[in-house]
Amino acid sequence: MSLLVGLSPASRSASVLHLAAMLARSTETDLIVTTVVPQTWPRAATARDDAEWHAFTRDAANAVLDHAAAVLGGTVPAEFVLHEASSARRGLLELAEARDAGMIVIGSSSAAPLGRIALGSESDALLHASAVPVAIAPRGFRTRGEARVGRVTAAYRGTDSSADLVLGAATVAGSVGAALRIASFAVVPNVSGAAGAGLDAERIIADQWAADIQAHATQLLSEVSALPGAPELAGTVIGIGDTWETAVDDVEWDADEVLVVGSSSLGPLARVFLGSNATKVVRHSPVPVVVVPRRALDPS
Repeated sequence: MSLLVGLSPASRSASVLHLAAMLARSTETDLIVTTVVPQTWPRAATARDDAEWHAFTRDAANAVLDHAAAVLGGTVPAEFVLHEASSARRGLLELAEARDAGMIVIGSSSAAPLGRIALGSESDALLHASAVPVAIAPRGFRTRGEARVGRVTAAYRGTDSSADLVLGAATVAGSVGAALRIASFAVVPNVSGAAGAGLDAERIIADQWAADIQAHATQLLSEVSALPGAPELAGTVIGIGDTWETAVDDVEWDADEVLVVGSSSLGPLARVFLGSNATKVVRHSPVPVVVVPRRALDPS
């Protein structure tokens, strides 16, 4: 099962390629690297205009693919494909289904701060439509040498679906020889209520929440340890801050780490749907994120 790598035909970014190569080495699979170009001229035009526009877009897309081949440098098996579709999202979904891709790998929007993730309109639409996990590289992401995934951190919210995510992430971590860690995040404002009374109450609630999460995570890790081929366990971390950025930064992150986030329980069963908190964690993650649709967690 291959990894499908989506590149913008309008820009040359190495971040997504570094992530894709790390994932390919870790899973011992190959890459299908693609750029999706529009099928039709965006306005009424003569046949000559249409032909010239197609030639221009294809030449630009092929230049992006040539750049991708140079960045990968033959370090992982890769096929380079130019695909025509009505949109980038539709094209990636078509190819993922046609080629039985196990994951789609994309880069962050150029609007993201360096080292963080931002979703553009097409990538956001892809997350809401994909039936397979989608990996997102932070802007400027780079690896060194023959990097592989060293640790998988599963985001845990204390729900049954996020518990399933942890068990799924454990299987992945074990299969690629990576350690497994559980992480949860919470925001506690610095100022709340009169004379600090509200703040004290919120801290008490946060402390109780953290204790409950720790207890549930400990039980989950015990279940993981009993799995065949169980990965090395790297414990549980809880990030708390007055903003989502500081909560995520409250946790230590490794350069060879990926954060696995599950879909919201509000989402359709066969689709990715990020809840508001998950979206904030993704946006502030300093490491690549893999968003897993609920369908992928279904034992059936």
